[in-house]
Amino acid sequence: MRMYDLIMKKRGGGCHTEDEIRFIVDGFTNGRIPDYQMSAWLMAVYYMGMTNEETVALTLAMADSGDKLNLDKIEGVKVDKHSTGGVGDKTTFIVGPILASLGVPIAKMSGRGLGHTGGTIDKLESIEGFNVAISQEEFIDNVNNIKMSLVSQTGNLAPADKKIYALRDVTATVDSLPLIASSIMSKKIAAGADVIVLDVKCGSGAFMKNIDDASALAKAMVDIGELAGRKTYGVITDMNEPLGCKVGNALELEEAIDTLMIKDVNRDDIPKGIKRLLEVSLTLATYMTMGAGICDDKNKARRLCEEAIESGNALKKLAEFVQAQGGNKECIFNTKKLPKAKYVVPVTFDKAGYIVSCNTSEVGMASLILGGGRATKDSEINLAVGIDIRKHIGDKVEENEIFAYIHGDDEKLIEEAKIRLTGAYIIEKNKKEPEKIIKDIVIK
Repeated sequence: MRMYDLIMKKRGGGCHTEDEIRFIVDGFTNGRIPDYQMSAWLMAVYYMGMTNEETVALTLAMADSGDKLNLDKIEGVKVDKHSTGGVGDKTTFIVGPILASLGVPIAKMSGRGLGHTGGTIDKLESIEGFNVAISQEEFIDNVNNIKMSLVSQTGNLAPADKKIYALRDVTATVDSLPLIASSIMSKKIAAGADVIVLDVKCGSGAFMKNIDDASALAKAMVDIGELAGRKTYGVITDMNEPLGCKVGNALELEEAIDTLMIKDVNRDDIPKGIKRLLEVSLTLATYMTMGAGICDDKNKARRLCEEAIESGNALKKLAEFVQAQGGNKECIFNTKKLPKAKYVVPVTFDKAGYIVSCNTSEVGMASLILGGGRATKDSEINLAVGIDIRKHIGDKVEENEIFAYIHGDDEKLIEEAKIRLTGAYIIEKNKKEPEKIIKDIVIK
Protein backbone atom coordinates (compact mmCIF):
# COMPACT_ATOMS: atom_id res chain seq x y z
CA MET A 1 0.00 0.00 0.00
CA ARG A 2 1.37 3.43 -1.01
CA MET A 3 0.22 6.84 0.16
CA TYR A 4 0.63 8.18 -3.39
CA ASP A 5 -2.00 5.73 -4.64
CA LEU A 6 -4.38 6.56 -1.81
CA ILE A 7 -4.10 10.30 -2.55
CA MET A 8 -4.89 9.57 -6.20
CA LYS A 9 -7.83 7.39 -5.19
CA LYS A 10 -9.43 10.07 -3.01
CA ARG A 11 -8.64 12.83 -5.50
CA GLY A 12 -10.54 10.84 -8.11
CA GLY A 13 -13.59 10.46 -5.86
CA GLY A 14 -12.89 6.91 -4.72
CA CYS A 15 -13.85 5.43 -1.36
CA HIS A 16 -11.23 4.11 1.04
CA THR A 17 -11.45 0.78 2.81
CA GLU A 18 -11.07 0.61 6.59
CA ASP A 19 -7.56 -0.84 6.14
CA GLU A 20 -6.58 2.06 3.90
CA ILE A 21 -7.84 4.62 6.43
CA ARG A 22 -5.88 2.92 9.23
CA PHE A 23 -2.78 2.84 7.04
CA ILE A 24 -3.06 6.61 6.54
CA VAL A 25 -3.76 7.46 10.20
CA ASP A 26 -1.15 5.10 11.65
CA GLY A 27 1.46 6.08 9.07
CA PHE A 28 1.07 9.79 9.67
CA THR A 29 0.94 9.44 13.46
CA ASN A 30 4.10 7.32 13.51
CA GLY A 31 5.99 9.58 11.07
CA ARG A 32 6.09 7.20 8.09
CA ILE A 33 3.84 9.45 6.00
CA PRO A 34 5.26 12.97 5.59
CA ASP A 35 3.34 16.21 6.09
CA TYR A 36 3.26 17.06 2.39
CA GLN A 37 1.52 13.80 1.45
CA MET A 38 -0.93 14.05 4.34
CA SER A 39 -1.68 17.65 3.33
CA ALA A 40 -2.46 16.50 -0.21
CA TRP A 41 -4.79 13.79 1.12
CA LEU A 42 -6.57 16.23 3.46
CA MET A 43 -7.16 18.62 0.56
CA ALA A 44 -8.54 15.74 -1.51
CA VAL A 45 -10.93 14.90 1.35
CA TYR A 46 -11.86 18.58 1.62
CA TYR A 47 -13.00 18.64 -2.00
CA MET A 48 -14.28 15.06 -2.50
CA GLY A 49 -15.74 14.37 0.95
CA MET A 50 -16.08 11.00 2.69
CA THR A 51 -18.84 8.45 3.01
CA ASN A 52 -20.32 7.65 6.44
CA GLU A 53 -18.35 4.42 6.47
CA GLU A 54 -15.08 6.21 5.70
CA THR A 55 -15.78 8.84 8.36
CA VAL A 56 -16.48 6.16 10.98
CA ALA A 57 -13.27 4.33 9.99
CA LEU A 58 -11.31 7.59 10.33
CA THR A 59 -12.91 8.30 13.72
CA LEU A 60 -12.13 4.85 15.11
CA ALA A 61 -8.58 4.87 13.74
CA MET A 62 -7.89 8.20 15.47
CA ALA A 63 -9.57 6.99 18.68
CA ASP A 64 -7.32 3.90 18.65
CA SER A 65 -4.13 5.91 18.02
CA GLY A 66 -3.36 6.51 21.72
CA ASP A 67 -4.74 6.00 25.21
CA LYS A 68 -8.36 4.96 25.61
CA LEU A 69 -10.20 5.37 28.87
CA ASN A 70 -11.37 1.97 30.11
CA LEU A 71 -14.59 2.48 32.05
CA ASP A 72 -15.48 -1.21 32.42
CA LYS A 73 -15.02 -1.04 36.21
CA ILE A 74 -17.68 1.67 36.47
CA GLU A 75 -21.15 0.37 37.24
CA GLY A 76 -24.09 1.38 35.03
CA VAL A 77 -24.50 3.14 31.70
CA LYS A 78 -21.80 5.79 31.29
CA VAL A 79 -23.12 8.99 29.74
CA ASP A 80 -21.06 11.89 28.39
CA LYS A 81 -21.86 15.35 27.03
CA HIS A 82 -19.83 17.35 24.55
CA SER A 83 -20.21 20.96 23.45
CA THR A 84 -18.76 22.16 20.15
CA GLY A 85 -17.71 25.35 21.94
CA GLY A 86 -19.21 28.73 22.69
CA VAL A 87 -19.14 31.71 25.02
CA GLY A 88 -20.47 31.47 28.58
CA ASP A 89 -21.07 27.72 28.25
CA LYS A 90 -21.08 26.31 31.78
CA THR A 91 -23.69 23.55 31.32
CA THR A 92 -21.33 20.79 32.53
CA PHE A 93 -21.57 22.17 36.09
CA ILE A 94 -25.35 21.92 35.95
CA VAL A 95 -25.90 18.80 33.86
CA GLY A 96 -23.25 16.63 35.56
CA PRO A 97 -24.62 17.07 39.11
CA ILE A 98 -28.21 16.55 37.89
CA LEU A 99 -27.35 13.20 36.32
CA ALA A 100 -25.12 12.11 39.21
CA SER A 101 -27.91 12.89 41.69
CA LEU A 102 -30.16 10.60 39.64
CA GLY A 103 -27.62 7.79 39.93
CA VAL A 104 -26.21 8.08 36.40
CA PRO A 105 -22.38 7.77 36.31
CA ILE A 106 -20.64 10.82 34.84
CA ALA A 107 -17.02 9.99 33.99
CA LYS A 108 -15.81 12.96 31.99
CA MET A 109 -12.58 14.21 30.50
CA SER A 110 -12.53 17.90 29.57
CA GLY A 111 -10.11 20.36 28.05
CA ARG A 112 -8.81 23.86 28.65
CA GLY A 113 -9.92 26.99 26.85
CA LEU A 114 -8.15 28.52 23.87
CA GLY A 115 -9.18 31.76 22.18
CA HIS A 116 -12.66 33.08 22.92
CA THR A 117 -14.01 29.66 23.99
CA GLY A 118 -13.75 28.87 27.71
CA GLY A 119 -12.48 25.57 29.11
CA THR A 120 -14.23 23.45 31.73
CA ILE A 121 -10.95 22.55 33.44
CA ASP A 122 -9.95 26.20 33.84
CA LYS A 123 -13.32 27.01 35.41
CA LEU A 124 -12.96 24.16 37.91
CA GLU A 125 -9.57 25.49 38.94
CA SER A 126 -11.38 28.56 40.26
CA ILE A 127 -12.18 26.35 43.26
CA GLU A 128 -9.47 26.39 45.92
CA GLY A 129 -7.61 23.06 46.03
CA PHE A 130 -9.52 21.37 43.19
CA ASN A 131 -7.41 18.65 41.54
CA VAL A 132 -8.01 18.04 37.83
CA ALA A 133 -5.26 15.39 37.56
CA ILE A 134 -6.29 12.56 39.90
CA SER A 135 -5.21 8.97 39.15
CA GLN A 136 -7.35 6.70 36.99
CA GLU A 137 -8.06 4.50 40.04
CA GLU A 138 -9.31 7.48 42.05
CA PHE A 139 -11.28 8.70 39.05
CA ILE A 140 -13.11 5.36 38.75
CA ASP A 141 -13.64 5.07 42.51
CA ASN A 142 -15.18 8.55 42.62
CA VAL A 143 -17.60 7.71 39.82
CA ASN A 144 -18.65 4.48 41.50
CA ASN A 145 -19.00 6.13 44.92
CA ILE A 146 -20.52 9.53 44.14
CA LYS A 147 -21.42 9.02 40.46
CA MET A 148 -19.29 11.90 39.15
CA SER A 149 -15.69 12.70 38.36
CA LEU A 150 -14.13 15.12 35.92
CA VAL A 151 -10.47 15.28 34.97
CA SER A 152 -8.17 17.00 32.51
CA GLN A 153 -7.87 15.33 29.15
CA THR A 154 -4.79 13.13 28.86
CA GLY A 155 -2.14 14.31 26.44
CA ASN A 156 -2.16 10.96 24.64
CA LEU A 157 -5.92 10.78 24.01
CA ALA A 158 -6.42 10.44 20.23
CA PRO A 159 -2.93 11.82 19.37
CA ALA A 160 -3.61 11.24 15.67
CA ASP A 161 -6.40 13.79 15.83
CA LYS A 162 -4.12 16.34 17.51
CA LYS A 163 -1.45 15.88 14.83
CA ILE A 164 -3.93 15.90 11.93
CA TYR A 165 -5.75 18.96 13.29
CA ALA A 166 -2.47 20.90 13.52
CA LEU A 167 -1.90 20.15 9.83
CA ARG A 168 -5.49 21.07 8.91
CA ASP A 169 -5.03 24.36 10.72
CA VAL A 170 -2.20 25.44 8.38
CA THR A 171 -3.53 23.93 5.13
CA ALA A 172 -7.01 25.57 5.08
CA THR A 173 -8.78 22.23 5.55
CA VAL A 174 -10.33 22.82 8.98
CA ASP A 175 -13.89 23.40 7.75
CA SER A 176 -14.46 19.97 6.21
CA LEU A 177 -17.55 18.27 7.66
CA PRO A 178 -16.20 14.70 7.84
CA LEU A 179 -12.90 15.95 9.30
CA ILE A 180 -14.66 18.09 11.93
CA ALA A 181 -17.06 15.29 12.89
CA SER A 182 -14.37 12.62 13.12
CA SER A 183 -12.09 14.93 15.14
CA ILE A 184 -14.76 15.54 17.79
CA MET A 185 -16.07 11.99 17.92
CA SER A 186 -12.64 10.33 18.06
CA LYS A 187 -12.00 11.95 21.45
CA LYS A 188 -15.48 11.13 22.74
CA ILE A 189 -15.17 7.47 21.73
CA ALA A 190 -11.67 7.24 23.22
CA ALA A 191 -13.13 8.62 26.47
CA GLY A 192 -15.20 5.44 26.80
CA ALA A 193 -18.82 6.60 27.25
CA ASP A 194 -21.75 4.36 26.31
CA VAL A 195 -24.06 7.29 25.51
CA ILE A 196 -23.02 10.63 24.00
CA VAL A 197 -25.16 13.77 23.99
CA LEU A 198 -23.78 16.48 21.70
CA ASP A 199 -24.48 20.17 22.23
CA VAL A 200 -23.91 21.57 18.74
CA LYS A 201 -23.65 25.35 18.95
CA CYS A 202 -25.01 27.50 16.13
CA GLY A 203 -24.55 31.24 15.64
CA SER A 204 -22.10 34.13 15.85
CA GLY A 205 -20.14 32.62 18.76
CA ALA A 206 -19.94 29.11 17.31
CA PHE A 207 -17.90 27.32 14.68
CA MET A 208 -21.12 26.63 12.75
CA LYS A 209 -22.71 30.00 11.96
CA ASN A 210 -26.01 28.82 10.46
CA ILE A 211 -28.58 26.13 11.12
CA ASP A 212 -27.89 24.18 7.91
CA ASP A 213 -24.21 23.70 8.76
CA ALA A 214 -24.98 22.93 12.41
CA SER A 215 -27.61 20.36 11.40
CA ALA A 216 -25.22 18.70 8.95
CA LEU A 217 -22.52 18.46 11.64
CA ALA A 218 -24.95 17.13 14.24
CA LYS A 219 -26.25 14.50 11.83
CA ALA A 220 -22.73 13.45 10.83
CA MET A 221 -21.66 13.04 14.47
CA VAL A 222 -24.84 11.18 15.44
CA ASP A 223 -24.30 8.82 12.48
CA ILE A 224 -20.70 8.21 13.55
CA GLY A 225 -21.68 7.55 17.15
CA GLU A 226 -24.44 5.13 16.23
CA LEU A 227 -22.29 3.25 13.69
CA ALA A 228 -19.57 3.02 16.36
CA GLY A 229 -22.05 1.40 18.75
CA ARG A 230 -22.78 4.44 20.97
CA LYS A 231 -26.27 5.77 21.54
CA THR A 232 -25.91 9.38 20.37
CA TYR A 233 -28.13 12.46 20.43
CA GLY A 234 -27.50 15.85 18.83
CA VAL A 235 -28.99 18.97 20.42
CA ILE A 236 -28.56 22.11 18.32
CA THR A 237 -28.48 25.22 20.52
CA ASP A 238 -28.28 28.95 19.87
CA MET A 239 -25.00 30.82 20.28
CA ASN A 240 -26.03 34.17 18.83
CA GLU A 241 -25.39 35.62 22.28
CA PRO A 242 -23.49 34.24 25.29
CA LEU A 243 -25.18 31.43 27.19
CA GLY A 244 -26.43 32.80 30.49
CA CYS A 245 -25.25 36.16 31.77
CA LYS A 246 -21.66 35.62 32.87
CA VAL A 247 -18.49 35.06 30.84
CA GLY A 248 -15.25 34.23 32.65
CA ASN A 249 -14.02 31.29 34.69
CA ALA A 250 -15.04 31.96 38.30
CA LEU A 251 -18.03 34.03 37.16
CA GLU A 252 -19.40 31.15 35.07
CA LEU A 253 -18.97 28.69 37.92
CA GLU A 254 -20.81 31.13 40.19
CA GLU A 255 -23.68 31.37 37.69
CA ALA A 256 -23.94 27.58 37.43
CA ILE A 257 -24.15 27.36 41.23
CA ASP A 258 -26.84 30.06 41.27
CA THR A 259 -28.79 28.06 38.68
CA LEU A 260 -28.62 24.92 40.83
CA MET A 261 -30.07 26.93 43.73
CA ILE A 262 -33.34 27.73 41.90
CA LYS A 263 -36.30 26.34 43.86
CA ASP A 264 -38.85 26.50 41.02
CA VAL A 265 -37.36 26.15 37.55
CA ASN A 266 -40.66 27.03 35.84
CA ARG A 267 -41.35 30.32 37.56
CA ASP A 268 -41.81 33.34 35.30
CA ASP A 269 -39.43 35.78 36.97
CA ILE A 270 -36.18 33.92 36.26
CA PRO A 271 -33.84 36.38 34.44
CA LYS A 272 -33.72 35.85 30.68
CA GLY A 273 -30.06 34.82 30.55
CA ILE A 274 -30.48 32.27 33.34
CA LYS A 275 -33.66 30.96 31.71
CA ARG A 276 -31.77 30.28 28.46
CA LEU A 277 -28.95 28.56 30.36
CA LEU A 278 -31.46 26.49 32.31
CA GLU A 279 -33.30 25.43 29.15
CA VAL A 280 -30.13 24.19 27.44
CA SER A 281 -28.97 22.40 30.60
CA LEU A 282 -32.32 20.69 31.20
CA THR A 283 -32.63 19.65 27.55
CA LEU A 284 -29.18 18.06 27.57
CA ALA A 285 -29.86 16.41 30.94
CA THR A 286 -33.20 15.07 29.69
CA TYR A 287 -31.62 13.24 26.76
CA MET A 288 -28.78 12.00 28.94
CA THR A 289 -31.36 10.61 31.39
CA MET A 290 -33.20 8.88 28.55
CA GLY A 291 -29.96 7.54 27.07
CA ALA A 292 -28.98 6.08 30.45
CA GLY A 293 -32.26 4.16 30.56
CA ILE A 294 -33.58 5.95 33.66
CA CYS A 295 -36.74 7.03 31.86
CA ASP A 296 -37.87 6.61 28.24
CA ASP A 297 -40.58 9.30 28.36
CA LYS A 298 -39.14 12.73 27.51
CA ASN A 299 -41.56 14.70 29.70
CA LYS A 300 -41.02 12.44 32.71
CA ALA A 301 -37.24 12.55 32.20
CA ARG A 302 -37.38 16.34 32.06
CA ARG A 303 -39.34 16.48 35.29
CA LEU A 304 -36.82 14.22 37.04
CA CYS A 305 -34.07 16.64 36.02
CA GLU A 306 -36.07 19.65 37.20
CA GLU A 307 -36.71 18.01 40.57
CA ALA A 308 -32.99 17.31 40.97
CA ILE A 309 -32.43 21.08 40.93
CA GLU A 310 -35.49 22.10 42.94
CA SER A 311 -34.78 19.59 45.72
CA GLY A 312 -31.20 20.81 46.12
CA ASN A 313 -29.87 17.32 45.37
CA ALA A 314 -27.91 18.46 42.32
CA LEU A 315 -26.22 21.27 44.30
CA LYS A 316 -25.29 18.82 47.07
CA LYS A 317 -23.84 16.48 44.44
CA LEU A 318 -21.73 19.28 42.99
CA ALA A 319 -20.31 19.98 46.47
CA GLU A 320 -19.67 16.27 47.02
CA PHE A 321 -17.84 16.03 43.70
CA VAL A 322 -15.71 19.10 44.49
CA GLN A 323 -14.73 17.74 47.92
CA ALA A 324 -13.86 14.32 46.46
CA GLN A 325 -11.28 15.98 44.19
CA GLY A 326 -9.63 18.05 46.89
CA GLY A 327 -11.62 21.25 46.39
CA ASN A 328 -13.08 23.47 49.08
CA LYS A 329 -16.78 22.61 48.98
CA GLU A 330 -17.59 25.81 50.90
CA CYS A 331 -17.05 27.61 47.58
CA ILE A 332 -20.22 25.92 46.35
CA PHE A 333 -22.38 27.13 49.23
CA ASN A 334 -20.71 30.53 49.47
CA THR A 335 -19.56 31.82 46.07
CA LYS A 336 -17.89 34.83 47.73
CA LYS A 337 -15.01 32.40 48.33
CA LEU A 338 -14.39 32.14 44.57
CA PRO A 339 -11.72 34.43 43.03
CA LYS A 340 -12.83 38.08 42.72
CA ALA A 341 -11.51 40.82 40.45
CA LYS A 342 -10.14 44.08 41.84
CA TYR A 343 -12.54 46.28 39.87
CA VAL A 344 -16.20 45.92 38.83
CA VAL A 345 -16.93 48.56 36.18
CA PRO A 346 -20.40 49.31 34.71
CA VAL A 347 -20.78 49.45 30.92
CA THR A 348 -23.41 51.53 29.10
CA PHE A 349 -24.52 52.25 25.55
CA ASP A 350 -24.48 55.83 24.25
CA LYS A 351 -27.94 55.55 22.65
CA ALA A 352 -31.36 54.11 23.39
CA GLY A 353 -33.13 51.33 21.51
CA TYR A 354 -33.42 47.57 21.37
CA ILE A 355 -30.57 45.05 21.28
CA VAL A 356 -31.11 43.29 17.95
CA SER A 357 -27.89 41.30 17.54
CA CYS A 358 -24.65 40.29 19.20
CA ASN A 359 -21.31 39.21 17.77
CA THR A 360 -20.80 36.59 20.46
CA SER A 361 -17.20 35.84 19.56
CA GLU A 362 -16.38 39.50 20.27
CA VAL A 363 -17.85 39.18 23.78
CA GLY A 364 -15.54 36.20 24.30
CA MET A 365 -12.62 38.26 22.98
CA ALA A 366 -13.45 41.05 25.44
CA SER A 367 -13.10 38.51 28.26
CA LEU A 368 -9.84 37.26 26.73
CA ILE A 369 -8.46 40.83 26.69
CA LEU A 370 -9.11 41.04 30.44
CA GLY A 371 -7.04 37.87 30.91
CA GLY A 372 -9.95 35.43 31.13
CA GLY A 373 -8.82 33.36 28.14
CA ARG A 374 -5.71 32.17 26.33
CA ALA A 375 -4.37 33.83 23.21
CA THR A 376 -1.85 30.94 23.01
CA LYS A 377 -1.58 27.58 24.76
CA ASP A 378 1.06 29.02 27.11
CA SER A 379 -0.96 32.08 28.17
CA GLU A 380 -1.70 32.57 31.87
CA ILE A 381 -5.38 32.85 32.79
CA ASN A 382 -6.82 35.24 35.34
CA LEU A 383 -9.64 33.18 36.85
CA ALA A 384 -11.38 36.17 38.46
CA VAL A 385 -11.99 38.42 35.46
CA GLY A 386 -14.88 38.44 33.02
CA ILE A 387 -18.19 40.01 32.07
CA ASP A 388 -21.64 40.03 33.65
CA ILE A 389 -24.30 40.85 31.02
CA ARG A 390 -27.63 42.24 32.24
CA LYS A 391 -29.38 42.92 28.90
CA HIS A 392 -29.99 40.48 26.08
CA ILE A 393 -31.26 40.37 22.49
CA GLY A 394 -34.81 41.73 22.43
CA ASP A 395 -34.31 43.91 25.52
CA LYS A 396 -34.76 47.66 25.48
CA VAL A 397 -31.90 49.83 26.71
CA GLU A 398 -31.93 53.52 27.55
CA GLU A 399 -29.09 55.91 26.83
CA ASN A 400 -26.40 55.50 29.52
CA GLU A 401 -28.32 52.61 31.15
CA ILE A 402 -26.04 49.90 32.55
CA PHE A 403 -26.23 46.77 30.42
CA ALA A 404 -23.17 44.90 31.73
CA TYR A 405 -20.39 44.92 34.32
CA ILE A 406 -16.75 44.22 33.54
CA HIS A 407 -14.76 42.43 36.25
CA GLY A 408 -11.07 43.16 35.82
CA ASP A 409 -7.75 43.76 37.56
CA ASP A 410 -6.14 46.18 35.08
CA GLU A 411 -7.82 49.53 34.34
CA LYS A 412 -6.22 49.85 30.90
CA LEU A 413 -7.39 46.37 29.88
CA ILE A 414 -10.86 47.13 31.23
CA GLU A 415 -11.14 50.16 28.93
CA GLU A 416 -9.94 48.09 25.97
CA ALA A 417 -12.43 45.32 26.79
CA LYS A 418 -15.25 47.86 27.18
CA ILE A 419 -14.72 49.08 23.60
CA ARG A 420 -14.71 45.49 22.32
CA LEU A 421 -17.81 44.58 24.33
CA THR A 422 -19.99 47.53 23.28
CA GLY A 423 -18.87 47.05 19.68
CA ALA A 424 -20.23 43.50 19.77
CA TYR A 425 -23.85 44.70 20.06
CA ILE A 426 -26.16 46.42 17.58
CA ILE A 427 -28.87 48.73 18.93
CA GLU A 428 -31.84 49.68 16.72
CA LYS A 429 -35.20 51.41 17.14
CA ASN A 430 -37.32 48.35 16.33
CA LYS A 431 -37.45 45.31 18.58
CA LYS A 432 -36.22 41.92 17.39
CA GLU A 433 -36.96 38.72 19.26
CA PRO A 434 -34.03 36.41 20.13
CA GLU A 435 -33.50 33.08 18.38
CA LYS A 436 -35.01 29.97 19.91
CA ILE A 437 -32.45 28.55 22.32
CA ILE A 438 -33.12 24.93 21.28
CA LYS A 439 -33.08 24.87 17.50
CA ASP A 440 -33.39 21.15 16.77
CA ILE A 441 -32.85 17.64 18.08
CA VAL A 442 -31.06 15.07 15.92
CA ILE A 443 -31.75 11.41 16.76
CA LYS A 444 -30.95 8.39 14.61
